[in-house]
Amino acid sequence: MQRQHRTTRIALAILLSAAPATVAAAGVSHAATPAAVVQAVAAVGLDDAHKKDIAMQLVSSAENSSLDWKAQYKYIEDIGDGRGYTAGIIGFCSGTGDMLDLVQHYTDLKPGNILAKYLPALKKVNGTASHTGLGSAFTKDWATAASDSVFKQAQNDERDRVYFNPAVNQAKADGLRALGQFAYYDAIVMHGPGTDSVSFGGIRATAMKKAKTPAQGGNETTYLNAFLDARKAAMLTEAAHDDTSRVDTEQRVFLQAGNLDLNPPLKWKTYGDSYTINS
Repeated sequence: MQRQHRTTRIALAILLSAAPATVAAAGVSHAATPAAVVQAVAAVGLDDAHKKDIAMQLVSSAENSSLDWKAQYKYIEDIGDGRGYTAGIIGFCSGTGDMLDLVQHYTDLKPGNILAKYLPALKKVNGTASHTGLGSAFTKDWATAASDSVFKQAQNDERDRVYFNPAVNQAKADGLRALGQFAYYDAIVMHGPGTDSVSFGGIRATAMKKAKTPAQGGNETTYLNAFLDARKAAMLTEAAHDDTSRVDTEQRVFLQAGNLDLNPPLKWKTYGDSYTINS
């Protein structure tokens, strides 16, 4: 069950530009010292397959109280946050547009799929908490669709297009390593890719008023503390987000330990539950 959720998503309008910076050397020469090799490995970004899986587990611990994020393709419920149904691996919502985009993408990939018939209803309920035209038939068909590899791919695609890639690209442009990239990703998942003060863009802007990014010559730890402070302040503006443990007892713990590369083993708590990733 999802315990918290993002604020209203601003229509995918923010362009988080930035060509991803190369984090590790493309090739380490045979003459490289062991220390140099270790440093190159440590600097792997969040878009590395293993690091991305870690990021998904971390988000799932907060969104679904489970590290098994791959079990969430079939997840769907109304969590009573005014955004209609929340579903899938990243919490696509019927009331905020990204569920509509997901089902449209699924239909583009596989015309005539089991969810395609709900597109008119999803268009009508967008921006509301309504279930009109959806209901139990929709939730049942969603669970059925989740066994389809094409639907899983559609969820992965939309996660990457709307949330993961923009967050990681912006973090790399700001000179942040894997922990900072994850901090951006988790923020955009909860708060949405908007520019107002409580969306991702606004949170980043607030942080940049307090500290320079590494790309601007600032200290990475100092900047990330400023970003987490701004993120926490944004969370506290909404009652649904007043438990800030995903910052306090997760990301801040990694930061205080100096684990800027987000390397396992990782131990943290979200909403009072303890989790561990050993490798």
